[in-house]
Parts: sequence; C-alpha cells; structure tokens
Amino acid sequence: MTTSLTRLASANTYDTALTNLNNRQSNLSNLQSSLTSGKKITVASDDPTGAAQAERALTRISRIATDQRALESQRNSITQAESTLGDVTSALQNFRDLVVSAGNGTFSAAERTTVAVQLTGLRDQILALSNKTDSNGQPLFGALGSAAKPFTGPQSTTQDYTFQGLPGQTSSSENSIPTTLNGDSAFMLQENRDGAYNVSMSTIPTTRQLQTSTVSANPPGTPVAGASYAISIDSLDTTTTPGTTTAAYTVTESPSGTTYAGSGSYATGKPASITVTEMPGLSLTITGAPAVGDTVNVKPTTSLFSVLDNAIRDIGSAANANAATQAVTQALGNIDIGMSRVSAVRGQAGDLLNRADVITADNSNKSIQREADRSRAEDLDMTKGISDFSIAQTGYQAALQSYAQIQKLSLFNYIG
Repeated sequence: MTTSLTRLASANTYDTALTNLNNRQSNLSNLQSSLTSGKKITVASDDPTGAAQAERALTRISRIATDQRALESQRNSITQAESTLGDVTSALQNFRDLVVSAGNGTFSAAERTTVAVQLTGLRDQILALSNKTDSNGQPLFGALGSAAKPFTGPQSTTQDYTFQGLPGQTSSSENSIPTTLNGDSAFMLQENRDGAYNVSMSTIPTTRQLQTSTVSANPPGTPVAGASYAISIDSLDTTTTPGTTTAAYTVTESPSGTTYAGSGSYATGKPASITVTEMPGLSLTITGAPAVGDTVNVKPTTSLFSVLDNAIRDIGSAANANAATQAVTQALGNIDIGMSRVSAVRGQAGDLLNRADVITADNSNKSIQREADRSRAEDLDMTKGISDFSIAQTGYQAALQSYAQIQKLSLFNYIG
C-alpha cells in the first residue's frame, strides 16, 4: 500500500488565514457603514442596477417638486384674481345701491349730481381692479397675453374702452393651471351674447311721463353688430278707431341708415305700452304718454365700464325725475348683465383652484410612490442589516481567534 503525504507550509496557512481575516474585516466595515448611513448602496459599485433605479426615482421626485412650486405660483395668481373679482363684485353692488338711491323721485338735480360723483369714484376703483397685477407684475386678467395694462379708456372713439390683450382662456395641463384669467370675458360685453344696450330719450317735460324697458332679445333675428337705433314718434292717430290711439314711429339704424316703420296701439287716455320689435334681433317697450317728436335712442354698450359711465352721465345730467327714472332703469339692467359676466369668470377661477388642488394631491401621491421606489432600491432593511452585521462580527471574531492559533503552528515551538 502506498501512502501519499502532502506537506503544507506554515507560510501558506498564514497567508490564507490573513486573507480571510482581511476579507471579513472589509465586509464588516461595509456592513457597519451601511448601518450608520441607513443605505444599502453607498457607492454605485455596490449595486449598479439599484443605484440607477434610485437615481431615476430621485430625478422624478425633484421634477415633481419643481412642478409643485410652479403650481403654487400659479395658484397664488389665480387666488388673487378670484379675490379681485370678489372686490369688483362688492364695488358693483355698492354702485348698484347708489343707482337705486338716485331713482328717488324727491331728489333734486344737485343731489343726483352728488350721487354721480360717488359713482365716479366706484367706477375708477373698478377700472383699477381690472388692471391689477400679481406679485410678478403680470396682469391678473391678461387672457392669452396682453400689455401691462389690459384695459384702456375712456377714449373718444366709438369703442370707448378697449381690451389690449388677446381674448381667450389658457387651458390647464396635467401639471399646471393658467396664471391669468380672461379679462375680455369678465369686463367686455357683446351684443349677441349679452344684449347690453343703453336707452335714452329726448327731454320729456314734467307734465307727462315716458320711460322704456331695457332691451331684450327678439328671436329669430340676430342683432347687428355695432348698430345703434333712433326711434322717432311720427304721429298719434286718435280718430280712426274711437277710443284707441295708434302711434306710428320710425326706427332708423346707424350707421347703415336703414329705416323700419312700425306702430302700436293703446287705449286713449291711458298710459301707452308699445313694444318695438323692428330692430333686428331686439325689442323694447315704451310706456307712458308719448308725443309726436319724442325720440328714443338705443346704443350698444361694449364694456362694463361703459355701463358705469352711462349711468354716471345719465344720472348726473338728468333734467327731471322722468329722466332720472329712465337712467336708473337702464343702469340697473346693464349692471346686472355686467355682474353676471364677472360672476361667470369668478366661477372659472374657482374651477381652476379646484383643479390645482387635484394636481397637488396627484403630485403628493406621485412623490410618495417615487420615494417608495427609491427606498426599495437604496435604503437598508435595518432588521436584515443588524442580523448580517452580527453574523459578520461573530465570523470576524472567530477568524481572529483562528489566526491567533495558527500563529502558534511553528517548528520552533517544538524544538524548544
């Protein structure tokens, strides 16, 4: 039988034990570093795939935070715009209350002038609010883009107030809302949409009363854009039909010069109620005691500011209670139209703020999800980390003890 003997040198045993000891020490150091930082990836080489996943998650979290900061700026602008429209509504209500007081039949011309002065102050306040800017100096009602001052006026042109911007409302996106509201929709008026017309009359003596209603839509006709009308009482026939008076009138359209003839009947000696329907798409009712030569002028009102100016002018210059009543009637009707436009745009602001809340909640959910992705890729499971560290520490201590024993394996220990 042949016996094979293998000789192991002490040096080889030392090197192997030392290498094992160094490896265990390095592993223990890495585990201790992970426990200290709470990260299982301290450098990309620890786990290249996990490091890339964590980096992508951090990039997305940063992008969400940037979008949220921009959204907060947008929310602040729309909040300020909504609040400003609330101030406009309050000022309009105060204006309306003063207009109602001007209809008091006992007011003198001087008292109506005083009311007109108060109305002028409120008009200036409303115009200033319409041109208000946010903290960045951008107009709150700039629509799709405007000059620093969206509304200019009054001007001597036919269009006494103009909107300098581009009408329209910027739409919301997945992560943002507009920073401005559509000032054109809030403060400018359109014949087809709003039907705001100011109706005035020639001077009516105090011996009789004559007023008109506000202008109403008269389907199926369509109002002529920019057209104004003069209604003249041509004749009053009390003989053709006993007990009935027939008033003949002519409606003249400007600037086209087109004329329309019409008539209306009412009981003789009783207040008239004549509905004029000859204006394309429009109608109004004349009530009271008409006389030959009386003229009713119907002009479109193109902005809320024009409505306020008409009220100030007609109330301040009213020659008598009849004219004041006419001015008050027209002002109240058109102010209500203007207030409805402001309220509609204010409602749009509320919708945008609700949209901002939805986006904020969505961003919060996305951030939580991305943070969870980052944590799974990068953070250390502390329970497992502590367990691994304890095992490595025990192994390291055992390696130290083994190395101490190996150091004693020397031939000189036996020679002596």
